[in-house]
Amino acid sequence: MALHAVADYIVVMLFPPFEPDSQEPGRRRFRPIPVRTLVPNVITLLALCAGLTAIRLAVEDKLEFALAGIVFAAVLDGVDGRVARMIKGTSRFGAELDSLADFVNFGVAPGLILYFWSLHELKSVGWIAALVFAICAALRLARFNVAIDDPNRPAWAGNFFVGVPAPAGAIVVLLPIYLHFLGLPQIAFVTFLYTVVIAILMVSRLPVFSGKKLTTRVPREMVLPVLVMVVLFVALLLSYPWVVLTAGTVTYLGFLPFGWMAYRRLELAALQKGASAEMPSVSRSDDMRPASTSVPPRTELHDEHRPSRLN
Repeated sequence: MALHAVADYIVVMLFPPFEPDSQEPGRRRFRPIPVRTLVPNVITLLALCAGLTAIRLAVEDKLEFALAGIVFAAVLDGVDGRVARMIKGTSRFGAELDSLADFVNFGVAPGLILYFWSLHELKSVGWIAALVFAICAALRLARFNVAIDDPNRPAWAGNFFVGVPAPAGAIVVLLPIYLHFLGLPQIAFVTFLYTVVIAILMVSRLPVFSGKKLTTRVPREMVLPVLVMVVLFVALLLSYPWVVLTAGTVTYLGFLPFGWMAYRRLELAALQKGASAEMPSVSRSDDMRPASTSVPPRTELHDEHRPSRLN
């Protein structure tokens, strides 16, 4: 019995219980963890494996498979959060793990792929571009985690990202490689400039449409067309990957100004609504003021002495 107790103690010390939402680090609560909490984390770890494998494939000069790993990681990144919310398996542990995986998959991996492919021709300058992209991805993810807890953010702003999100930035920054596979020449300096521009867009304040507020239900009459479109997109992506990725990247960049205009329109509407809501209170306070007993006589000014309006 004593040996069994000692063995149990060693197992507990080496493998402490998994508590994704623990608020008291000094207190151990030995309770079973629901499987629904583990499923999103497994998906996130699979995405991390895909990103790390993409780095290895880039080192081995297998760029086609390296890009496939980044795209696969982006797909898994879009799935894990939705699966967690759908099965009610969200946790603080999962959120932190997702941020760390995103930094590797969409910050480190794309920068290294571009460096091994073309930026290494510029030597230190090319390495600086890869570093800038990875650092901007880390800053973008950190800002996103902080902005989630902002209580002053209006509800309509939840439909927009602040800056290009990290997964989209990783797919977009690899555009020079897509074009190279389509037959265009490889120019290291152009790749350097493009990488820096995308890195700046990631940490910028540019409002980008997120699509999070779109409905999760599909009308009955649209079920079959949606299934056909999904199958068609997957078939085109597998058959003509570089054409589809290039077209999707150019389309995404082209729609960025429309997201900014939509954000500005909603922002102005919210400001006007707030101003109109304050006007009745101001008028009521004016009505409560005591009336003046004496009114000074009005004096007419000549047109040449009348002050001009200040616009």
